[in-house]
Amino acid sequence: MSVLAEIIAGVREDLEQRRAVVGDADIVSAAADAPPARDAFRALGGATAPADRDSRLRVISEVKRKSPSKGALADIPEPAELARQYAAGGAAVISVLTERRRFGGSLEDFDAVRAAVDVPLLRKDFTVEPYQIHEARAHGADLVLLIVAALEDTELVQLLELTRSLGMEALVEAHTEEEVDRAVAAGARIIGVNVRNLKTLEVDRSTFSRLADRIPSHAVIVAESGVRGIDDVVSFAERGADAILVGEALVKDQDPTAAVAAFSEAGSAAKPPRRN
Repeated sequence: MSVLAEIIAGVREDLEQRRAVVGDADIVSAAADAPPARDAFRALGGATAPADRDSRLRVISEVKRKSPSKGALADIPEPAELARQYAAGGAAVISVLTERRRFGGSLEDFDAVRAAVDVPLLRKDFTVEPYQIHEARAHGADLVLLIVAALEDTELVQLLELTRSLGMEALVEAHTEEEVDRAVAAGARIIGVNVRNLKTLEVDRSTFSRLADRIPSHAVIVAESGVRGIDDVVSFAERGADAILVGEALVKDQDPTAAVAAFSEAGSAAKPPRRN
């Protein structure tokens, strides 16, 4: 069994425990009663008309306690305070891990961050059922993660449509050429290229440029994983990233506010003119 399959098996078990406490009808009702979602597509530089796009690099800053590949990364006793520092540095979106077994995340972390900042939030988890989409909206998410490798085409389309029907957007994550093509075919407007293979946990930064060229110019292109510092930020920006998603490098930094600002500034300076 691959790492991804093992993670999803655990996610399904934990989901059933939450469902036993808050049933489907109740979570749907809670999602409907939540305040309107923030516009994550526009926050990440997306626009209906290509002429309205700009060349700034956006930073998705992540609240991440640990990972399957690196183990414990940071204690993060106050996720709300870390989120405030990210926002002060100009983070376009803040990502909060809610998967608990491999990443040490929780919906409690998400709620704390939601109460602390007004920027769009990404619920970072392994979404495999509609319940999780409603759950994300009920907790104030503006963006959810859909991993192409974890879903069949019909599931991907259905979950993407449900996400948008609730006013949110989806970061649709791909690792291969085939997965990028599936994301595009499903109608994804925000496509992430994860240079870490979730089946092996190996990182190959060259994956980004190879896959980014397949993504239509109207979509927001997000580089995920592999950012160790400014050099990696510049490299991804030069190769077409509209945004970067960064966790480890920021949670380990002594001044995350300055780090977010530096990543954004360096990436924006390196970005080539936008394709039309």
